[in-house]
Amino acid sequence: MRRIVPLLILLLAVAGLMALRATRPVVPPPEARERVWRVEAHELVRADLRPTLVLYGRIEAPDRIRAAAPVAGRIIEMKVRDGDRVDAGAVLARMDPRDLEPRITQAAAELERERIRHRHDQAAISQERSLLQLAEAKLARFERLKNARLGAESAFDQAREEVARVRLSLSQRQQAIAEHPSRLAQLQARLAEARRDAERGEITAPFPARIGKVEVAAGDQVQPGQTLLSLYSSDALYLRARVPAIYAEELRAALARGEALQANAEFGATTLRARLDRISGEADARGVDVLLRLDGASKVPVGAFVNAVLERPTTTDVFPIPPSALHGGDRVYVIGEDGRLAALAVHRAGERRDGSALTLLVRPSASTDGLRPGTRILATHLPHAIDGLAVEVVGTTR
Repeated sequence: MRRIVPLLILLLAVAGLMALRATRPVVPPPEARERVWRVEAHELVRADLRPTLVLYGRIEAPDRIRAAAPVAGRIIEMKVRDGDRVDAGAVLARMDPRDLEPRITQAAAELERERIRHRHDQAAISQERSLLQLAEAKLARFERLKNARLGAESAFDQAREEVARVRLSLSQRQQAIAEHPSRLAQLQARLAEARRDAERGEITAPFPARIGKVEVAAGDQVQPGQTLLSLYSSDALYLRARVPAIYAEELRAALARGEALQANAEFGATTLRARLDRISGEADARGVDVLLRLDGASKVPVGAFVNAVLERPTTTDVFPIPPSALHGGDRVYVIGEDGRLAALAVHRAGERRDGSALTLLVRPSASTDGLRPGTRILATHLPHAIDGLAVEVVGTTR
């Protein structure tokens, strides 16, 4: 019995284990399920829109003036400072009149001396003609005496020399009288120049302007032509920027048609309106310069760097899409009725920026025709997006 009982217990245990294995539940085989990506969609709308260009440029003033010293002298008064606004005719600076008035006095004295000399020449020329007649009569007498062998040869030579000397003096007097009008005009011009410089000794604003930079101070000694200050009209400011050469002809054609291309420029917290005015005739590897006239730019200093958004001519039959909908720069993915993606090649026609919002403008590529109004495309950017990928749309934008 001691040997049989353990064997019975062992047999019972084996039988129980086999019964448990025979009655265990059947586990179904695992089912393979495809992953579905939750994405947002964009519904296409065809429209005629103006693409935009983002420009970076510098404020310029084509009517900028540099006021210079007319003559050497000393500045006795400087009435403006950098950035001041002045009206037309306002006095900006004054030079010491003691440096300017002596030139007027000297020029006037030279002019008066020329007039006195001319009157003296006119009074003296008749006397010189009389002296010439007397000298010629004296020469004739000595010539008769010489021919009659009654006079000395030396006396005849002296009479002939006297006639030549009187003729030379008369010729010089006549030349001085003939040159009087030209000398008088020259001295009058010199006097006018001295008076002009004296008037310029008081530097005034030729138009309502803003002072750019003052380069001298009261008491400074300046030289002729030295710049004293610069000023410009704040009503005629331009933004000079550079656009890629591929857009230059498009913009030039729009200007030729009389189309107004508007732009918004930003300087700090200030937003300025601008309009494309002209395009440079030269280009380089960086592009072509364009000039945009600014409206109400009185608060913007010349030389400031600003950025602007310029509208291009209207582009027809384009589809605006969010930037995240464009994959690889040349394709979008259409979401089919079965929830799967299908790639379509597109041509990028530009972009439009409204404030901080950016929208891409695309057209169907020549080889495809799958973009139509109402078509839903993938708006969520999936780096691994491929044809046939299963997606679930959780939201739609237009």
